[in-house]
Amino acid sequence: MKQYAGGQRFKNLEALNGAQSLACFLWAYVILLFQSRKEKSNSHLPPWTAYWRPALTNTIGPACGLIALKNISYPAQVLAKSCKMVPVMLIGTMFYGKRYSALEYMCMSMIGVGISLFARKSSSKVTSKLAAPNAPLGYLLCFINLTLDGYTNAYQDEVNRKYKDNNPIHMMCWMNFWCALFNGLYLAVSGVGQQLLLFLSMHTAAAWDVVLFCLCGAVGQLFIFFTIKQFGSLVNTLICTTRKFFNILGSVVLNANPLLPQQWWAVGLVFTGLITSSVAKGSKHHGSGKQHAGTKQQ
Repeated sequence: MKQYAGGQRFKNLEALNGAQSLACFLWAYVILLFQSRKEKSNSHLPPWTAYWRPALTNTIGPACGLIALKNISYPAQVLAKSCKMVPVMLIGTMFYGKRYSALEYMCMSMIGVGISLFARKSSSKVTSKLAAPNAPLGYLLCFINLTLDGYTNAYQDEVNRKYKDNNPIHMMCWMNFWCALFNGLYLAVSGVGQQLLLFLSMHTAAAWDVVLFCLCGAVGQLFIFFTIKQFGSLVNTLICTTRKFFNILGSVVLNANPLLPQQWWAVGLVFTGLITSSVAKGSKHHGSGKQHAGTKQQ
């Protein structure tokens, strides 16, 4: 966790989600205003109230993931959250009747084993940097994050299935509206919002970090929601998780968070499962695309 002047750290990491949600909502709303000038009717779009349920889980889940950084290292948190495809598959199967291939279930198992190996032991140098080292609590928070994310993604897929012409920007806008509302209520009632403003007023560098965090989140979410709309939440999960591998490398090199040999093996196992699943998913889409093209030619 980054230290600012006087060795102080910002403890209420969950407040960052509220700031990012507000920034993403405003960014998406401006884009929608420009789009609405070109479109005559919005009758094909879902009502803005359709997003409050997934927004609630999307508010609580990422907050748990950020709080986990007090208890486990960033590489550990990233790798744990790489299991996101697991709850997406389970919830999709249990609640929405989706079916996945045997290869995808095998890849899911590889990821689970890799996470277990990684969590068994950590470098003392990494542990000493944590605000409150507590691996069981940290991984529990990540598990809660993943479970809630699984519901969020499965619900988003269901909205896109029901409203086939849904605009990704529309989903991004109103998902973040509800997230900003829920986060705002929490920040106001708990007093964390006041602590955030006080801390940022005392540490200008932290304020700029929050602004950069919000800008990156707003731009990144555009790609996320377009991917969910075009390819589904599982493909989006695989793309985001592959990117996290490079986050781990960056953390090891830039932030001096060394990994033990056993942990490198675990990282390799996790991302082997992810890459295998990505290739299989890509082949499936390519095959269905060729079949569709052949049908149109006939």
